[in-house]
Amino acid sequence: MEPLFHPPLHRQRHQFVVDFVKRNKPQKVLDLGCCECSLLKRLKFHREVHLLVGLDIDGTKVKKKMHELAPLSTDYLQPSYDQLCIELYEGSVTERDARLRGFDLVTSIELIEHLTLADVKRFSEVVFGYMTPAAAIVSTPNCEYNPLLPGLRGFRHSDHKFEWSRAEFKSWALKVCSQFGYEVEFTGVGQPASGYQESVGFCSQIGVFRRLERGDDRNTLGGADAEEVYSYKLLCSINYPSLCDNNILRRVLVSEVLFGAEKLKSRWMEKKSGEGKASYAPIETEKEREAHRVSTLSGSLGNLRRLLMDEPDVELSQDGDAVLVTCHEQELDEEEAQDDLEDSGYEQASRLHSAAAEQEDNWEASV
Repeated sequence: MEPLFHPPLHRQRHQFVVDFVKRNKPQKVLDLGCCECSLLKRLKFHREVHLLVGLDIDGTKVKKKMHELAPLSTDYLQPSYDQLCIELYEGSVTERDARLRGFDLVTSIELIEHLTLADVKRFSEVVFGYMTPAAAIVSTPNCEYNPLLPGLRGFRHSDHKFEWSRAEFKSWALKVCSQFGYEVEFTGVGQPASGYQESVGFCSQIGVFRRLERGDDRNTLGGADAEEVYSYKLLCSINYPSLCDNNILRRVLVSEVLFGAEKLKSRWMEKKSGEGKASYAPIETEKEREAHRVSTLSGSLGNLRRLLMDEPDVELSQDGDAVLVTCHEQELDEEEAQDDLEDSGYEQASRLHSAAAEQEDNWEASV
């Protein structure tokens, strides 16, 4: 069967979230019903996010895919100052957990239709009344679009407990806003054929909620005096390498200092022996370039000295203002020298895994 949407509908929903993150740059993002972590795998590349959390009631599905969130080799070889921690939890969106309160963005993509109406009420209280995120994105099927879906009988998935019309979704969203102090904007993804937009709307309807700034929080369920509850099971916590970690910063600096020193030594010896190429930059320029790179990482000479003081691979002068290297008239064997330069002491990155195709619900697998 030819796909109905290009790109597929699940990719459009995830792209909607990615575009929101690009515009608003939230630092703490929580994905409810993260399932096989497909949205998290896209968001981990947006380093404005410092804490990325996924929650799903089916821990087995999460465990099958969570290794794909591990750092890549390049994250270890070229760490940045950006910090990223990824946490995955097993638990129900109808239960509270104090660790997931106060996020900048909470997403719930095609989740609430899998809940009973009683659980939807608890979901509203937990997400908007207890977690109180600054913003939330909720998407759910629009049943008015269903007659346009070829071969569909009943709901789009066998586990759906309901599928709302636009009016029903709007009624629920406005009630949430009134009760918990939010405003909402309605939109969606999955455009119908020309001429049907007004009558049926989007295939997936989306509500973008933003918390109102107000001093009255009587309707929230997690005030300063609320009991801290921890009902979710932590499945894994992944910390990406960052130059904010002194151990990683030290390893990078050692690698840069040793590489720069060896490079300058090699240039000096070539110049001394008259073998240096005319096209080379002057040694003073090389020194300035290396010094600039190292100073950018360390911030100051004092900080650099402190970080390198106890490193056995780096020998400093007595006043700590210079790196000492041994100059031999005979060049080192090329292979051994290369090994010395490239050995920076990094931990080996986790084995790369190819991302499997995202598994969607029964109906959407064909669109």
